[in-house]
Amino acid sequence: MSKPTLLILAAGMASRYGSLKQVDGFGPHGETIIDYSIYDAIRAGFGKVVFIIREEFLEKMKTVFDEKLKGKIEVDYAFQDFDLTKFGVNHVIERTKPWGTAHAVMSAKDKVHEPFCVINADDFYGSDSFQKMAEFLTTEVSDQQMSLMGFQVGNTMSDYGYVSRGVCEVTPSGHMESVTERTNIYYKGEGDDRKIVYEENGVETDLDPKTRVSMNFWGFTPKIFEVAQAMFPAFVEENKENLKAEFFIPSVPDYMVKHKLADFKVIPTSSKWFGVTYKEDKPIVQESISKLVADGVYPEKLF
Repeated sequence: MSKPTLLILAAGMASRYGSLKQVDGFGPHGETIIDYSIYDAIRAGFGKVVFIIREEFLEKMKTVFDEKLKGKIEVDYAFQDFDLTKFGVNHVIERTKPWGTAHAVMSAKDKVHEPFCVINADDFYGSDSFQKMAEFLTTEVSDQQMSLMGFQVGNTMSDYGYVSRGVCEVTPSGHMESVTERTNIYYKGEGDDRKIVYEENGVETDLDPKTRVSMNFWGFTPKIFEVAQAMFPAFVEENKENLKAEFFIPSVPDYMVKHKLADFKVIPTSSKWFGVTYKEDKPIVQESISKLVADGVYPEKLF
């Protein structure tokens, strides 16, 4: 079996962060979060990395990543853009924002022909997650059996504002029943009264801190491209007047499970997740990485 591929979602403009966090430095020598993900992926046995970016980011990304990854892992790029004709949509819709994470994944369909995992560029998932996903992608994956890394929502929050998470319902045997993208999850209250809630249509709903959520760490086969592309034209038609509508990844696995097209194993991980949604998150991430380096989990210089 061929080595799995790592697909990195790096096309976002980081509006809440305030700069291009895909290339921002967090490690002791200015390493990006992506550097740590790729380092973990190489150790776990991944053979290729594909960056999904906006075309205008290409030269910057190549400058940051190509030379240091040469000879270590194959590198390629796919562009998320506004040309929808390649996905079966034949009318022009004027937008300033791409169509979301599932649309981003679809943009890589000509670059990926083997089992692969999807991650966010700005999330630090830890080596255990990559080891477990690599094992799944080389021993268990099929068009009928895919996966996601399940994190506890209480371990994925920011103290500085709302976050978006795919909230999962999981069977006792550890398989996904459903996953719903919640775009407004936040802490409410202070001290002992602090709790996690999500807001939808002005209504707040409590979330148990142990609720499993997707952090966009998915294990797929190329079958996902076919299903997403079949869903996409109807989504665009339904949302053509909504310039902020996004075709999120969780909607595709959720559809596949409900229509019995595939089963999704929820893989628990002992890795400590951390990430950057807001500028204020940066020192916390830097401190966390420094501790991992000091503890010998990562070398001081990755590449």
